[in-house]
Amino acid sequence: ADTMPSASDSSRIFCAYKSLGFVCNHLPVVVRYIHRRKEHLVITSVGRSFHTYSSKKLSFLTASPAHEDDITCLAGDSAFVYSSCGREIFSWLRGTELVNTYKGHAKNVLLILPFGKHLVSVDEGGSVIVWDTKTTDVYLELSIDALSFHVTTVLHPLTYINKVLFGSKQGTLQLWNVKTGTHLYTFPGWNCAVTALSQSTAVDIAAVGLSDGRVLLHNLKFDETLFKFTQEWGPVTAISFRMDGVAHMAVGSQLGHISVWDLEKRQLHCQLTSAHKAAVTSLNYLPQEPLLVTSSPDNSLKVWIFDETDGGGRLLKQQCGHSAPPCKVRFRSATDFLTAGLDSSLRSFSTIGDNLNKNLGQASFSRKKAKKLGVARDLGKMPPIVDFAVEVTREKEWDSIAACHRNLGTVTTWTCDRMGQHKLLHDRFRGQADVLAKCVSLSCCGNFVTVGYSSGEVDRYNIQSGLHRMTYGNPAHEGAVRGNASDSLNQTLVTGGGDGWLKFWLFKEGSSIGELQLSSGVAKMELHRESGMLAVATDDFSVLVVDVELQRVVRTFATSRITDMALSPDARWLVTASMDALIQTWDLPSGCLVDCFQVPSPCTSLHLSPSGEYLATCHIDDLGVYLWSNATLYSRVTLTPLPEGYSPKMTELPTNIMPEQEDITENTEDAEVEALCGLVTLSLLPQSRWQNILNIDVVKRRNKPREAAKKLPKSAPFFIPTVTGLEPKFALPENPESRMVSYSFTDQSLLGNLLNSKDYSAVLEKLREMGPSNLDFEIRSLGVHVMLNFMDAMREGLQTCRDFELLESYVALFLKIHADTIASEPLLCDSLHGLCQVHSTVWAPLNSLFNQSLCIANYLRSAIL
Repeated sequence: ADTMPSASDSSRIFCAYKSLGFVCNHLPVVVRYIHRRKEHLVITSVGRSFHTYSSKKLSFLTASPAHEDDITCLAGDSAFVYSSCGREIFSWLRGTELVNTYKGHAKNVLLILPFGKHLVSVDEGGSVIVWDTKTTDVYLELSIDALSFHVTTVLHPLTYINKVLFGSKQGTLQLWNVKTGTHLYTFPGWNCAVTALSQSTAVDIAAVGLSDGRVLLHNLKFDETLFKFTQEWGPVTAISFRMDGVAHMAVGSQLGHISVWDLEKRQLHCQLTSAHKAAVTSLNYLPQEPLLVTSSPDNSLKVWIFDETDGGGRLLKQQCGHSAPPCKVRFRSATDFLTAGLDSSLRSFSTIGDNLNKNLGQASFSRKKAKKLGVARDLGKMPPIVDFAVEVTREKEWDSIAACHRNLGTVTTWTCDRMGQHKLLHDRFRGQADVLAKCVSLSCCGNFVTVGYSSGEVDRYNIQSGLHRMTYGNPAHEGAVRGNASDSLNQTLVTGGGDGWLKFWLFKEGSSIGELQLSSGVAKMELHRESGMLAVATDDFSVLVVDVELQRVVRTFATSRITDMALSPDARWLVTASMDALIQTWDLPSGCLVDCFQVPSPCTSLHLSPSGEYLATCHIDDLGVYLWSNATLYSRVTLTPLPEGYSPKMTELPTNIMPEQEDITENTEDAEVEALCGLVTLSLLPQSRWQNILNIDVVKRRNKPREAAKKLPKSAPFFIPTVTGLEPKFALPENPESRMVSYSFTDQSLLGNLLNSKDYSAVLEKLREMGPSNLDFEIRSLGVHVMLNFMDAMREGLQTCRDFELLESYVALFLKIHADTIASEPLLCDSLHGLCQVHSTVWAPLNSLFNQSLCIANYLRSAIL
C-alpha cells in the first residue's frame, strides 16, 4: 500500500531489520543444561534483550524480545530463563516466549535466585520477595535494612533446605529461612564488602570473595574459615569451582585476569592473564568437563579448556564484537561489510549469519611482537582507525583495504582476513609528528591508494608494493585535505580541503584540470563512480552535489552537522546522518527531502549495500552495528516531498529477534492450512502412485514372466527308512489331515484395525503411504462392516478437499472391486449414496471452473483477434 507523509510517521524507506556485533555486557551470564539438546546453553545480556548461545560452538541460537528498559539481572533454571527490568521480573520459555510476569517490587530488582518451585528476588531497597513461579503469587516478603545490611550477593547452600545466604556491602553474611521468613544466623564477616559467593563441591563449604582481593573458603555449619587466598588484581568479581574431579577454583578480577587455585595444595595453579580487556564478570565451569566459560563487559564470551601438560588453560573458542564503539562502516560486498572501532580493530560482519563474522585483527606497529605477546599485551597497539577504503577488484592478489589512524601519518593496508605488511608513509614525512593522514581512497582497479594529509599534500601509492608513485600539487591545498576520490576509469582525481576548494586532477599525470570554490571548507566527500556524482558536506552544515564531469554544483541541501553520507546504487538518493540524530534521504532528481527519521543517538557512520537492500549504521557510545532493510524493494512506496517543518518520529534501533525454527515451522503450517481452506488441493505425489491403480491387474499380467519356472524333481534321500517286519516296507510319511484356520483378515491388517477404530485421519495417512499393489490387496481384503467405515473415511477425506486425486482413485478402485457386494447390501447402498452427495458437492464447483477455463481457452485459440 502507498505510504503518505505524516508528522507521526517514521521512515518510509528503511525498516528496522536486525543488530549485529552484540555478545554480552557487564551482567553475569547464565549456563543451563538442556536435556533435549544434550548440551549447555549460555545466556548473555545485551542491553534490552538477551541472547542464547550453544556451548559446543558458541553459535548464536535465539534472541529474546526487547524489554522496555535495560535488563538489570539474569538467572535461569532447567525450565525457564528469568530477567528483570526495572521493578518487574519476567520468565521466558526457550528464551523467546514470555510465560509470566512478577510484579510487586517498589524499587529496581538487582538479584534473582531460582529456588526450586520458587523464585527469590532482591531490590535496591533491601526488599526480598519469594515468588511462586507458576502462579506468580508472593509466597513470602522480607525486609532487610539496606543501611545496615546492603545485599550484594545471594546463594543457596547445597543441602540447606529452604535456606538462603545473603552477602552484604558491609561485609557480613546472613542466613535466612525463606519458608518461615526467620533470620537464622549472622556471620560476622571480615570488615570488607562481599562481592562474590559460590558453593564449593563440598557440603557446608562456600567461597566468599571480598573487595580487597581475598577469597575465603568458609565452613557455614561451624562458622569457621578453612583457608584463604589473596590476589593482587583488586576486588574479586566472580568465583567458580571445577566439577570434573579436579579440586580447582577459578577467581576473576577487575583487570581482566583469571587465577586458578589448587585447593588440595592450597597454592596458585595457573593464571590466565589478560583473559579479557575489562573486568571478568562471570565464571562458570561446565559440569564434568575441563571447560570454563567467561564473560566481560568488553563484549566477549570465551570458553577456556584446561588440557595443557602442566594443567594450564588455553582459549578454545570465543564469540566477540567490538570492545569500543565502531566509528566507520563500509560494505565490502552485497552480503558483508567492514567496521572500524575505537578499539583499533577491524571487523567483518555478514548479513547472512553470525557464523560468517570474523575479526581482521588489531592494528599494530609490529605484527610479530603482537602475535608473540598476545593482542591484549601488545605494546605496539596503533591508534583507532578513523577512515578506511575498500576495493574488492584485486583482493585475491594483494591487500584490498587502506586505513588511516587517529593522530598518525602512517596508512596501513589490510587484506580481507588480516592486517597487511605495508605501512605507507613518504620519506619526507618521517620524523614529522604534526603531519597526519586525514583521508584515504582506493582506485577502482585496486592498485593505488590516494592519501590526503593535514599539511595539504596528496600522495598516491601502489598498494601491492607499497611504493610512492605520485604527488599532486605542491601542495594540493592550503589547508588539510579532508576528502579524495577517483573516478571509475582512473582519469580524474577529486580532492577537497579545509580551505574551501574542490580541485580536479589528472589521475595519471598529476596535473590540475580544474577547481571549484565552495562557500565553506570541505568536511566529508562521497563519490558515486558510475554516475560521476560527488556528495560534499561542508563546514557550514550544507550538503552539495557536484557533477565531476561538468565541475559544477548541481544540488544544494541545508541540514545540520553531517557525520556521514551515502549514495544509493542508482545515484537517485543521498542518505545523510547528522549530529541532531536525524537520518535523512534526499531525492537528487527533484532536489527534495523524501524521508527522515530520528534515532535515539546520533549516527556516526552509515553506508548502503551495493544492491541497495540494506543500510548499515553505527552510533555514538554503541557497540553494535544496525541493519535497516530497504522497503521500496519489496513494497510499493510513494515518496512525495516532506513538508517544511516536518517533525520526524523517534524510531527504535533494530533488535536481533530470531524465533526458534520449530515455532516458525508450526506457524507456517497453520498459516498454509488457513490460506488453503475451501480450496481443492492435490497430494503432489508421483502419478505412478495413483494413475495405474485401476489397471493394476493389467500391469501385473504384463510383468508376469512368459515361461513358468521349471520344477526340478525332488531328490530321494540316500537312506530310505523302512518299517520293521517280515516284509520290507518303506516308512512313508502319513498325509496329515488338512486343518482350515478360520480368521478374519482385518484382525491382522493394520488398515482394517484403523478402520475399526474409526481414526479416519490415520486411515488416510496410511493409504497415502501405500503403493499400488499393497493398496489393491488391502481394499480387496475388506469385509462388509469394514466397507462402511472405508466409505465414511472417504467421505471425511473429500470434505477436507485435500489430496483430491488420491481420494478419487481410492473410491474408483473400491467401487470396481466391491460393486457387486455393495449392490446386494442395503447398508452399503445407503452409505454409498451419502458418499456420492459429498463427492457432487466438491466436484460440481470444480467441474464448472474447468469447463469455464476450457471454454475461454478454446475461444482464444479459435477466435480471430
